[in-house]
Amino acid sequence: MAMRLTLMTTIFLVGCSAAIAAPTQDVILPASVIFATSTGYWEDDGNAPAVERAPATAESVSDSQERRHGYYKLFAVRQPDRTSKIYLQQIAQTETGPAIASTIELQEISDLKPYVTDIRPENSSGIIKQPGLFATIYLKTDPAAEPDGWTVLIDELGDITIEKATN
Repeated sequence: MAMRLTLMTTIFLVGCSAAIAAPTQDVILPASVIFATSTGYWEDDGNAPAVERAPATAESVSDSQERRHGYYKLFAVRQPDRTSKIYLQQIAQTETGPAIASTIELQEISDLKPYVTDIRPENSSGIIKQPGLFATIYLKTDPAAEPDGWTVLIDELGDITIEKATN
């Protein structure tokens, strides 16, 4: 009995010391974000609306008349049913680092209840110096099917076009 008590106490103390010694990790990116890409370029005079379909709750980076610029981030968030919702963010380059200027859901894609298999930028050479975005989202509407490509295009005026890719 004494040996069993000693063994249980030892296991308990080892477990407690391991839990105390284990560093806590900050969650940088939620596990539900399954694909993301940063690409494209945007700029405005600080007075322009974010992206054309931004919700009224879009986070404002600045109220000044200064020119703002940055890049886009396109990402997929996995839902409990394994399908995904697709979001587009404008990321502003500020003196203190990147800041979210706006976030919108790309409803045209989310409404498909897609199983996203990849998101790719037009190229992987970094931020483009011409305004706009071009990226391809690969998705399935049936888990057993082959993925289809859908393009997301933002022109120099900030207008968003989403369509099935053609080859």
